[in-house]
Amino acid sequence: MIAGLRLAVTLLTVVPAGSPRVDRGAARAAMLLAPSVGLVTGGAAALVLLAAGPLGLAPLPAAALAVAATAAVTRALHLDGLADLADGLGSGRPAAEALEIMKRSDIGPFGVVALLLTLLIQVTALSSAPDPAVAALIAAVTGRLTLPWACRAGVPSARPGGLGALVAGSVPGRAAAAVTAAVLAAAAVAGALAGGPGGALHGAAAVVVGLAAGLVTLRHAVRRLGGVTGDVLGALVEVAATAAIVAFISLR
Repeated sequence: MIAGLRLAVTLLTVVPAGSPRVDRGAARAAMLLAPSVGLVTGGAAALVLLAAGPLGLAPLPAAALAVAATAAVTRALHLDGLADLADGLGSGRPAAEALEIMKRSDIGPFGVVALLLTLLIQVTALSSAPDPAVAALIAAVTGRLTLPWACRAGVPSARPGGLGALVAGSVPGRAAAAVTAAVLAAAAVAGALAGGPGGALHGAAAVVVGLAAGLVTLRHAVRRLGGVTGDVLGALVEVAATAAIVAFISLR
């Protein structure tokens, strides 16, 4: 479990966690523990948002700085995956060619549009949230909740090597469901602390909406590419997190 946590932190953040063991067992644990890493990335955003009031920052620049903090803590890894997936899927090419497009270091028009729209939605949604720090935490955890589902048994890797091949199919479905139950409970508690009984429902609903958006994206990516890759996993994090933020403020 410790090896899995260290691997999860190493893969998903810039936080130094030594040299974790890298094998299928550690990969399985890392994907199951991925939502907990959202407390680190979402925590960075939450700290910025909580400090915004005492510093006199308006909601919009505070939200922009919070999103920037999350990108910094993650090395913009998930945003890069989102752009690559958008370019690959947007090309309309067969799977092999789309995967080659995703491997390129440059960014195409579909990737640019996907990044701009995602960041715009995240910033504006956070700036209008009544409890932006709570929204940021729930969104970050929800985004990473897609990872155990994307790596569950039966979901193949699109390539024979890389991160996708290491983690694909490593998580039992029941384990992914158990982690989901824990995240739903935690989101309900966070929502209740921020907004009472109604807030509990809003927090849990935001997780459901975010996870659903991620799973729809996963299904489309697997159908088009034949499986998951590291870029697909990163894109799922951003899609689910963005959907969760929008759902959280829309249900308030």
